[in-house]
Amino acid sequence: MKDILLVLPEIVLLSLTSLLLVVDLFVGRTQKHFTFACGIGALLWTALFVGAQFTPIGSMPSETAFAGLFVADGAATVLKLAILLSAAVALAYSWTYLKKHGLDNGEFIALVLLGTLGMMVIASAASMLTAYLGLELLSLSMYALVALKRDDRIATEAAMKYFVLGALASGLLLFGMSIIYGATGSISLGGISAALGKANPTAVAFGLIFIAAGVSFKLGVVPFHMWVPDVYNGAPTAVTLFLGTAPKVAAFALAYRLFGSGLTPSAGDWSVILAVIATLSVVLGNLIAIVQTNIKRMLAYSAVANMGFLLLGFVGGGKEGYAAALFYAVAYAITGLVSFGILVLLSGRGVEFDNIDDLKGLNTRSPWFAFLMLLAMFSLAGIPPTIGFWAKLSVIESVVGAGYTWIAVIAVLASLVGAFYYLRVVRVMYFAEPSEGALALPNRSETVLISANALAILVLGALPSAIMAVCLKALQAG
Repeated sequence: MKDILLVLPEIVLLSLTSLLLVVDLFVGRTQKHFTFACGIGALLWTALFVGAQFTPIGSMPSETAFAGLFVADGAATVLKLAILLSAAVALAYSWTYLKKHGLDNGEFIALVLLGTLGMMVIASAASMLTAYLGLELLSLSMYALVALKRDDRIATEAAMKYFVLGALASGLLLFGMSIIYGATGSISLGGISAALGKANPTAVAFGLIFIAAGVSFKLGVVPFHMWVPDVYNGAPTAVTLFLGTAPKVAAFALAYRLFGSGLTPSAGDWSVILAVIATLSVVLGNLIAIVQTNIKRMLAYSAVANMGFLLLGFVGGGKEGYAAALFYAVAYAITGLVSFGILVLLSGRGVEFDNIDDLKGLNTRSPWFAFLMLLAMFSLAGIPPTIGFWAKLSVIESVVGAGYTWIAVIAVLASLVGAFYYLRVVRVMYFAEPSEGALALPNRSETVLISANALAILVLGALPSAIMAVCLKALQAG
């Protein structure tokens, strides 16, 4: 019975997803907004179960279920809440856009919910097997979401690239896990941590390389970033919104469970691998983003650079480094919801906002939405007093504390380069002549939601120590 109670949020979400699929069969084409409301309700209801089951964070015990396959701890709680709320907000932004493009169907909701379930499983993974199962559930849902616009050649091509490269990365990850299992005789992350010191160092080194490659693909960092710009650009913008937010938190969860729990004794080896990957990602992501004219591709390369920053938290190591990476993942999800959310909301009623020039003169046409996008760009660039500034600062502090000062210097310089293309978006919005064509603005409820989302960038930026304290407590309780 205890095991069932620990996995109750996952059971609730799976049950509600199954029920939603049945209900959708009886909902007419003109009433699909009811299905969307049910989908958002399912995510929020599950979030209530997560919050009610594990609070308060500071006193959370780490409990395992199903013979050590599943763990319920502080880290899982914070990660699940961030994932569920991000997915719910992304769904709320997507309705008008999907309706315009004929994608307002139950399949979209079901795939988002199943992908979210996979992310929750990753967040509570206490075994390599559980982590892999959750990852595959998430990945298969995302492949289908990207290909949901079946008549679009670009979307289909993006989905095929994502599927082929994703399958290859999953194979690399699984192969690395099998090597670690062969070297330690355990698939439990706790068992691996205990046995790693006595394992064959050569076998462990090979396993670490393959696991690092698989995790790097899921994060979308160099040199496994090739799919990111094509998928971000080819997928419907509503799918890009979901792909660029909640799964990034899940990617942190995957890295934390594998590197921060199971492979901690070999931190001296994998931290070097991650340091190289993170540094290349921060530099190349920002440099390539400069020449992009398509805003979704620009934000895709921005994501490569930002996920490189997230990995730097693991290079810093220790609870402080992991907490900084968690802080960064949450901050990036909040900011991504605003940047992609504005594109989705503005594209849902008029011209598709694909290129940076589509935002020309946005301040003239809608000063409020221009201001909200400005907040998002400032946060991504790491300009105070936004939450993005404190997230970058916390990661850099952890890297310096670990003795990698040269990496911190490179990261700061790369961030200065990155500020150029973020500020270019601001310049286009405020100083360029408005684009032709009327701008249809979102309705009041959508405007209120994205305004609250954007203002959170400032409000949470004013409370960085409180957020960092929550992240530290969550990881210490794990």
